[in-house]
Amino acid sequence: MSDYLTKPNTLRTTTILNVKAESPTVKTFTFEDKLCSKAKPGQFLMLWIPGIDEIPLSILNAASGQVSVAVKNVGDATRHLHGMDRSELIGVRGPFGNSFTESRGRVLLVGGGTGTAPLLFLAKRLAAKADRLSFVIGAKTKAELLFSKDLDSVCAEESIVSTTEDGSFGIQCLATEPLENLIDKQSFNMVYTCGPEMMMRKVFDLAVKRKLPMEASLERLMRCGIGLCGSCVIGKYRVCRDGPVFNLAQLSEVKDEFGFSKLGFDGSVIPI
Repeated sequence: MSDYLTKPNTLRTTTILNVKAESPTVKTFTFEDKLCSKAKPGQFLMLWIPGIDEIPLSILNAASGQVSVAVKNVGDATRHLHGMDRSELIGVRGPFGNSFTESRGRVLLVGGGTGTAPLLFLAKRLAAKADRLSFVIGAKTKAELLFSKDLDSVCAEESIVSTTEDGSFGIQCLATEPLENLIDKQSFNMVYTCGPEMMMRKVFDLAVKRKLPMEASLERLMRCGIGLCGSCVIGKYRVCRDGPVFNLAQLSEVKDEFGFSKLGFDGSVIPI
């Protein structure tokens, strides 16, 4: 392979190997890509849907030359991707950004929606080194809870707390509601979170209150993935280059924006 094709920002074409429905609105797509298969938990890639658009996606799994991403049907690009099947052509750039710090000790992971994907990737890496993994997962309904069976294989059953807003499975509440009691009962060494930003903001506030180290994977509008366009800026940081994973100290620097606002397609500040 030429040096040109070994650069993460080079667009490589590949084909879809497998498509799996995870929920009524989420599908997992698996494809071959040597560079992205070496990604670490927390990194992301840019996936090109020919003739439609290019979108940023967190990496769900990466190994043995293959990579998987979990995609929610939320707009034009993802709707077209959801209509694609095996052997169809896609493009990929990456991996981009930083990754989670792999901590030992007692670890708490808090995921909501497709934010569970990079946390599951992380949990698989931590399973052999952390003393204990506790996972809080939330969704609106039972049908939208993602990767429950996968979590069972890396976390003890009693260490998984499932929440649904309608009470169709687990505890009827938001994912953040059991956290304070859970943290008070257990002495965690690290908290990781990924999901809706208002959820992550609550995790951040609790980590500050309890003086716990934490890392959060942020989502912002990303067009380039390499820090040029500025569409993903939060405070002094470019999420695609300085993140997407940020620690407690960095989040404290942007606390007036984190959980409250982001940039829109036209560069204007919009509320979250």
